[in-house]
Parts: sequence; structure tokens; C-alpha cells
Amino acid sequence: LFPDRSRVLNRMKTAILASIVASAAAFAPTKQAISSSSLKAFENDFGAQPPLGFFDPLGLVADGDEEKFDRLRYVELKHGRISMLAVVGYLVQEAGIRLPGNIDYSGLAFADIPNGFAALNTISNVGIAQLVAFIGFLELAVMKDITGGEFVGDFRNDAFDLGWDIFDEETKLFKRAIELNQGRAAMMGILGNMVAEQLTGQTMFEQYAAGHISPFG
Repeated sequence: LFPDRSRVLNRMKTAILASIVASAAAFAPTKQAISSSSLKAFENDFGAQPPLGFFDPLGLVADGDEEKFDRLRYVELKHGRISMLAVVGYLVQEAGIRLPGNIDYSGLAFADIPNGFAALNTISNVGIAQLVAFIGFLELAVMKDITGGEFVGDFRNDAFDLGWDIFDEETKLFKRAIELNQGRAAMMGILGNMVAEQLTGQTMFEQYAAGHISPFG
């Protein structure tokens, strides 16, 4: 009256396997098409510039996820902007330009703060905490897209324009590409300065003045 249990289980397994294979066959081409289309869009993005073109050696966006791509571009732009400010600040300090007055009540003058990593050992812990808190405030409340920008990384928030809207689309794309490239160069530049200073114990200008161009010899 009752069918053999092992036979029923085998039939169920066969049916489940067949449905999985059929589902995979049905969905795989569509997913591949979507992924290929998205990757093609990434390859034509303004950030894919000569000589490297579309450069993703780690395959971070190989799945064609546009949301992930936008997130990575957002982070790249923000880090590039921070690095550009860091490079400018580094050059200003090396030029001997300082704020007037003292940095704290102990009488430590801005002019007495050395350049590079040595500044971290000179400024008090309270001063470092204030700097970190200010940067955190900028990160959480200022340097973000609040109103829904025109593009990824648009932090104008309907309050800071400087004539951007008078440019045509081609000019806007050109200027965005310039910012992206400058940011990439600044990230490499400030990282190189930091690593060289840690290896040699000299700031960039101290290395140049001493003729110590290579940090390895």
C-alpha cells in the first residue's frame, strides 16, 4: 500500500536537482547580461582614463553591482579631496607659514610646532582630541550629500555652488575628471611622503635639502 521510502526519496532528490538546474539555466543568462552591461558602463565611466583605462585588478566591481561601484567612487573622491588638502597643508607648513599666536594655554606657539609626524608628539593630547572631534564633525555633518546631489560626491547641498550650474555637461564632466585625477595623485603623493618620512626620519623638504632623494639609500 505504501511506496518504498528510499525510492520516494530518490525521486524527490532527482526532482529537486532538476529544478535547481532548470532555475540556474533560466537565470544565468539574464544575470550575465546585466553584469556585462553594467561592466560596460563602468568601462565608459569618466574615471576610466588613459593609460590604464578601466582598472580593477582586484575585481571589486566584477559583479556589475552599480550601487557598490557608486559607493567606491564616493569613497575615492572623498579620500582624494582629503589627500589634496593634506598635500597643500604639508607644502604650506614646509614653506614656514604658521598661524599667529599660541595653540594652547601653556604658551606653545603655532610657529614652534614642527612639520610632519613630529607635530603629533608636540601637540597635547587635548589638542589632538579636538582635531579628531572637528574632523569627525566634518565627516558626519558637513562632508556628505544631504539633499541628493547631481552626481556621486556632490556635496553642494543647495548651498555651495560657485557657478557650477553655468557649465555645460561636457565641461562638468571634464572638471570632475580633473578632480578625480588630482585626488588620485594626491593620495599617492601624501602616502609617499608619509612612508619616506617614517623610513628616513626626515620630511620631504629635509630630504631634498640633504640630497637624500631615495628613502632606501
